[in-house]
Amino acid sequence: MEYPPVYADGIKITKVKNLTGPDITGKFGLDWVDLGCVTRCPDGRSLYVFGDSFSGKNWGDNWRSPTALWSKTRVLERGVTFSGAVGGVPAAQLIPYEHGEEISTIIPSDVITIGDTIYLHAVVNQGFGNVIWSGIWTSTDNGATWQDSGARFPGDAYDKMWNLCTWELGDDGWVYVYTAEFLRESPMILHRVRPQDLTNPDAWEPWGRDGDTWRWGAGPDTVVDDIIGEMSLRKLGKRWVFTWFDGPHYRIDAMVLDHPTQDLRQTERVTLLHGSGWGNQDTNHVAQLYGSYVIPGSTLDDLHLTVSQWNTGDNSIYHVMQYRFQGLDRRL
Repeated sequence: MEYPPVYADGIKITKVKNLTGPDITGKFGLDWVDLGCVTRCPDGRSLYVFGDSFSGKNWGDNWRSPTALWSKTRVLERGVTFSGAVGGVPAAQLIPYEHGEEISTIIPSDVITIGDTIYLHAVVNQGFGNVIWSGIWTSTDNGATWQDSGARFPGDAYDKMWNLCTWELGDDGWVYVYTAEFLRESPMILHRVRPQDLTNPDAWEPWGRDGDTWRWGAGPDTVVDDIIGEMSLRKLGKRWVFTWFDGPHYRIDAMVLDHPTQDLRQTERVTLLHGSGWGNQDTNHVAQLYGSYVIPGSTLDDLHLTVSQWNTGDNSIYHVMQYRFQGLDRRL
């Protein structure tokens, strides 16, 4: 069912469309996918990277993760469409491994393009939720092929808060990285790193308390008290937007920042989408929602996100949707 746009907290909220599903992306061998973190490729296309992906009549068949689709869409309000799949048809798993006892699945957390290289950060599970390490893979051909950079972030580092990441390059030449526990059970911490050192975990500088002040090289200390799930940090114009899934409150929230180092505990946040039951959905109340990744081409006044939804009761719905939020710049 489609619902009309609504206004909430001064923001116009629209569900643009379903981006994936058997009748939409099944032609790429991706009937059932989630997440959809996204970056602009060097060649101008956008690359959408998905988590656990399946094809065929039954949810769970032909398991791959991560997978990816390209899009040439630039007019976001018309709805994103996909032009091709990485690896052809059916879409291939980006990272070569077998889903088994050694590695059960590798889940993407974010992608970023710097120069001619795309960097993919992903979380390696040995049994879902048992993170043994996270790593970074790179592509210099717009996502067509991937190489393991060798970067390893131990699963238990910083009380497991080095598992899941989102990152963005600032005008000052630093990449700022928020990270949290994979299982939505922790706040988050902040690091910065130079682009040329992105795949060297030892070069990541933590942000933390030094007495009554904060500085680089201290900590890392948690920068929020909230429990952080899937997240997306992007610089839009002169400001930054941070969106995340708030599991305990069952919603997707956003903050607009002047800089990632500002006091997030004192920063206003707004709820973009509320969770709901399956029988109580409307435009901004979505059953079993999660994810939330900024789509390239967004502005603070016209923000587009990929949002996931999974009916865990019968697996009848497991897809990615596109939502539009207008007026966030005037609200925050």
